[in-house]
Amino acid sequence: MAEQRYQAVLAVIKDGRTVTEVAAAVGVSRQTLHAWLGKYEAGGLEGLADGSHRPAGHPRQMSASVEVAVLEARRAHP
Repeated sequence: MAEQRYQAVLAVIKDGRTVTEVAAAVGVSRQTLHAWLGKYEAGGLEGLADGSHRPAGHPRQMSASVEVAVLEARRAHP
């Protein structure tokens, strides 16, 4: 998949083709191709690699300090 992204980015940067033209040829939206261009400019070929879609954390998970305080309160008042 990264190879396809790389070829599309090169078609715009090196070959001078338009984003609209390349996006249509590859089968993605112009916005997606612009995102690929941005990732390539920021991180090179590695920036185009598939990234994790996993969330960075659990939004409702309590912090370690709050967990310690709750456990101490439970021990103190069983």
